[in-house]
Amino acid sequence: MTDTTLRQALAYARRGWPVFPCLPGQKIPATRHGYRDATTDEQQIEDWFGRGRDWNLAIATGHPGPDVLDIDQHGPAGNGYRAFNKLRRAGLADGAAAYVRTPAGGMHAYFTGTDQHNGRLPGHHLDFRSAGGYVVAPPSQVDGKPYRLIARPGDRGTLDWAAVAQFLDPQQQSHPRQPRPAFGVDLTHLARWVASQPEGNRNAGLFWAANRALDTDRAADLSPLAVAARQAGLGDKEITRTLDSARTTGGHHADRQAEAGGLT
Repeated sequence: MTDTTLRQALAYARRGWPVFPCLPGQKIPATRHGYRDATTDEQQIEDWFGRGRDWNLAIATGHPGPDVLDIDQHGPAGNGYRAFNKLRRAGLADGAAAYVRTPAGGMHAYFTGTDQHNGRLPGHHLDFRSAGGYVVAPPSQVDGKPYRLIARPGDRGTLDWAAVAQFLDPQQQSHPRQPRPAFGVDLTHLARWVASQPEGNRNAGLFWAANRALDTDRAADLSPLAVAARQAGLGDKEITRTLDSARTTGGHHADRQAEAGGLT
């Protein structure tokens, strides 16, 4: 898949979308600074993807990259298609440039990039990736299942995330949850703490730190914590499972686990 990935990475870059590599079969960035290392420089892209490494391919979202609405598929726990169809009927999710099927059966809808903030509506199984975020893109694979382009309307519409959130969850938007201060918006201190965790506490430590970051920003880029957990000795699959669990369960579960494990 390496030649195909390189060609696709260059195609994204020529469209003006900055790209970077993720670990093979994973969503974890393979570069030190994650999406901040994304580039449209063809020489750098060839250095990354042209050396026989089977990297996954990621796109940094938000202008000049795309904005992406992530419609999650959680099986019996629910999925975001009902909410997405509701948005379509209301005219709030029209004008996508492309639709991509994700490995878990969800979908990414690509829109013209903006400078909006990332966002999440977990009760509706929707995530929004804009400035400060990224998505894994075709022809990447996770657990042997590919990201696959399913439609390319080619439209140039934008998605107004504030309008989406207000439409789907008006009560919550009227009384937004105030984030608890933890280590600050910058994840540097959290990452250092995760990297210092001994065996036996690494997984719980990563889970706790991820939830503290998500308390501050529900759509925070957790890649610095992934890098730190790898430095502490956690395997990539365990890191992915832990971070996915943190995004799914939210902060209250983390508080209970932290108290039980002596992390607070």
